[in-house]
Amino acid sequence: MSRLWEKGLPLDERVLRYTAGEDHILDARLVPYDVRASIAHAEMLAARKLIDEADCRQISAGLAELEASFAKGEWQIGLEDEDVHTALESRLTAAIGEAGERLHLGRSRNDQVLTALRLYLRDAAGDLARRTGDLAQALAELGKRNGNVALPGYTHMQHAMPSSVELWAGGFREAFADAIAGFEAADRRAALNPLGSAAGYGTPLPLDRDRTTAELGFAATQEPVTAAQLSRGRAESTLLFEITLLMQDLGRLASDLLLFYTQEFSYVALPASHTTGSSIMPQKRNPDVLELVRAASATAHACLNESLGITAKLPSGYHRDLQRLKPPLFRGIDLCIETVDIMADLIGSLEFLPDNIRLDDGIFAAERAYELVRSEGITFREAYRRVAARYAE
Repeated sequence: MSRLWEKGLPLDERVLRYTAGEDHILDARLVPYDVRASIAHAEMLAARKLIDEADCRQISAGLAELEASFAKGEWQIGLEDEDVHTALESRLTAAIGEAGERLHLGRSRNDQVLTALRLYLRDAAGDLARRTGDLAQALAELGKRNGNVALPGYTHMQHAMPSSVELWAGGFREAFADAIAGFEAADRRAALNPLGSAAGYGTPLPLDRDRTTAELGFAATQEPVTAAQLSRGRAESTLLFEITLLMQDLGRLASDLLLFYTQEFSYVALPASHTTGSSIMPQKRNPDVLELVRAASATAHACLNESLGITAKLPSGYHRDLQRLKPPLFRGIDLCIETVDIMADLIGSLEFLPDNIRLDDGIFAAERAYELVRSEGITFREAYRRVAARYAE
């Protein structure tokens, strides 16, 4: 297997394993994106008379076949491939011959991987936004089922003012609407086309980068070419930042429900399908899912910090350090997808138990102070003192 950078010199097996890292495993999700970008690149080369139309047709058909066969599990990216780019080009060349060797004209693995990653990031951001919308809808349905159930509103973990399931759920719905807006913002940052910037300094070839921008659905061509590698990690960290904010809100939602589920509260009933048993205590049903959701924000934080740390003090231009952005990026995305989906499912079966919810009389103290202001025209401070005196007795 000849890698794209191969020069015929021996390579230590340990060096291959270290430099390839996890790419041969992680890159499986990038296959359709690299195929899409490669076909757009080939069509642009043909339009600019840099390769023959016949070669372009062979390349496009060959890549489409490789994508289909990969989806069927007929081949995998191996360590000897190193990454998705070598895996596709080497198999393409084996299948169609010399035409496959013309595909890499005018690009580098540096802009190739960045293009595939940005296409993937845009899909991931859109997917996360849709899933978060489903979670918000599950909360809206909960509001329809149980919205009128009275709840104590808490400050400092003490009963503070009267609330309701609708008010409680509405606060989280707004947080999730903000998360959706955040994912849309992350998409905008990933919507710049780096293809054709090559190793970061362009090529002397008459490439039509705006053509691939339009073909791949990017919002704009990234200029100047030196900006492409300098921007590495920016879109990745933006998406991870939005994931971290969402995961923190999910953790707070989980924390509320964990309190509500305790015997001391007994505000909610959790579906049996979302609780587990104890190996020693026959009576136990444990809210493990919510506990793991509460802990998951720590992983999201770690992914974001890792991404920011990798790029924090790099000089401009391309550096192999950037390869290590993939693990935290993919881990953060996958964790968020799993967490949002399971919370949407749990909320869909959640029920509040109004007979178990008691509102302490003191919770209405602020309302009584407001009523005194309205009925007697006194200042709020005077009303506050009068009401406070009642509870001091």
